[in-house]
Amino acid sequence: MRTSALRRWSIRALMILIGIVMFFPFAWMVSSSFKSNKEVLAYPPSLIPGEWHPENFVHVFTDVPFALYMLNSAIVAVTVTVVALILHAMSGYALATLRFRGREAIFIGIIATMMVPFYSLLVPLLNISKTLGWIDSFAGLIIPWIPHAFGIFLMRQHFLGFPRELKDAAAVDGAGTLRTFFQVALPTSYPMLASLGIIYFIGNWDRFLWPLIITNSPEMLTVPLGLVQFQGQYSTQWNLLMAAAVVASIPTLVLFILLQKRIVAGVTMSGIKG
Repeated sequence: MRTSALRRWSIRALMILIGIVMFFPFAWMVSSSFKSNKEVLAYPPSLIPGEWHPENFVHVFTDVPFALYMLNSAIVAVTVTVVALILHAMSGYALATLRFRGREAIFIGIIATMMVPFYSLLVPLLNISKTLGWIDSFAGLIIPWIPHAFGIFLMRQHFLGFPRELKDAAAVDGAGTLRTFFQVALPTSYPMLASLGIIYFIGNWDRFLWPLIITNSPEMLTVPLGLVQFQGQYSTQWNLLMAAAVVASIPTLVLFILLQKRIVAGVTMSGIKG
C-alpha cells in the first residue's frame, strides 16, 4: 500500500513539474507583453514587470492592421475546420460501414498520402493554385487544406465501432444512407469531431509557410505573418510581438476550454479498431 501511494504521489509530482515547465514559456510571453522593450531585453530577466505597459495591446492594433489579420485567420481556420469535419466524417463513415468494390484499396491509397512530405507537394500545389487563379485569395488559403488523410483515418476508425443495430433500425424506419449518417451516426461522433476540430483549427490558425507563399497583398496576411510585422530589419519590438502573440493565442485557448470535456471524451473513445 505504501509503495502504491508513493508511486501515485511521485507521478503527480512529476506531472506538476512537467506542467510548470510547459507553462513557463506562456507565462513569460504574457509577462513580456506588459513590459517595455528595454525591460524585455534586461539582464537578469524578471518574470514580473517592473513597470506595467498595458498600452502595448493598443499598439498591436494601431501600429499594424492586426484585427484584419485575425479576421483572415478566423475565416481560413473556421472554414477549413467545418468543411473538413463534414467531409471527413462522411468519408470515414463510408469506408467503415458501406460495402463497395475497391473500398480497402481506396483506404490504403488515402493512408499512403500521409507518407508524402508536404515540401515535395509545395511546388505542384503552387502551380495548381496559380492555374486555378487561387493566388492571393481565400480559395488558395482554404481549399488545399480541406482534404487530410489523418481526419479520414480517424473518423473511419471511430465509425468501425458504430453499432450495426442502429443502422439496421434506421433502415427499418425508412432512412437512407445520408439520413442515417446525419441523424444517427453523426450525433454519436461529437466528442471525436471536437478533438479533430481543435487540431484542424489550431493547425490552420498557426500555419505560416503556405500563407507566406500563396499571398502577396497585405490585406490577405494571416496572424503568423502579421506577427512578423513587429520584426524589423535592424530591431525587433519584442514587447509588442509578445502582446500580439498573447492576442493571437486567445482564440485557441477559448476553443480548448469550451471543448475540453468533449476532447477528453474523444481521446478516451479513440481506440484503434480493426
